[in-house]
Amino acid sequence: MKNTMWSVVVLVILGGIAAAYYYWHLQATPPPAPVSQTEAPPAPAKAEPAIRHPVQAAPSAGEPLPPLAESDAAMRDTLAELFTRKLAEEVFDLKDIVRRFVVTVDNLPRKKVPMQYRLFKPVLGKFLVTGEGENFLASPENYRRYTPYVFLTNAIDTRKLVAVYVHFYPLFQQEYQNLGYPKGYFNDRLVEAIDDLLAAPDVPGQIKLVRPNVLYQFADPNLEDLSAGQKIMIRLGSENAARIKARLRDVRRELTGQDLKP
Repeated sequence: MKNTMWSVVVLVILGGIAAAYYYWHLQATPPPAPVSQTEAPPAPAKAEPAIRHPVQAAPSAGEPLPPLAESDAAMRDTLAELFTRKLAEEVFDLKDIVRRFVVTVDNLPRKKVPMQYRLFKPVLGKFLVTGEGENFLASPENYRRYTPYVFLTNAIDTRKLVAVYVHFYPLFQQEYQNLGYPKGYFNDRLVEAIDDLLAAPDVPGQIKLVRPNVLYQFADPNLEDLSAGQKIMIRLGSENAARIKARLRDVRRELTGQDLKP
């Protein structure tokens, strides 16, 4: 991908294209047949979901997008440009990248993220706890395990990151529809996922845990009932989570042109 792509104006509302689509859809639909007095009127058609955060297509620059099934090479090269090839190979799972990204985003606001489609490789090191019996506490040393991921948030300019997203957006949208959302709009789901992460509570200090089976869980049922993404934010630690949230706000602003209210 050419460096000229970085100059693209990113993510303004695409009202014109959205309006054109709906106009074409209405024109292409034949008018309903007259209803006789002996027939029950047909059920009203279900309205298509409105697009809340349209993505503006980037001006053509560099090589055209590859087919979705052949997109890994282009995605790997782009991640290498953004983060260096070494770091990309250490942090990301570089197979089926578009699907992993879309599945991860779609499931962050849910209870679980499917491990077989996780975007990031497992965090190095062992999860550390203090105490025993019913007095398990998460060790503050765990927060250092996430340093490479926090580093990623500061390793690249937000506009460059969003410009890459806009460039590849047709592939993300195609994959989102392939996953079972034929009328869904992936950018809306991404903004929902960002908002869910930003709403994660700040839990300072050590967190009490329980171990009902092999894995540790939050002892507080309110924390354990949070979304998968919000629980990840808590596991990062307050300081790391604050840095991630600051970058997420920047990304959201570039995606939507909106500032979140305090």
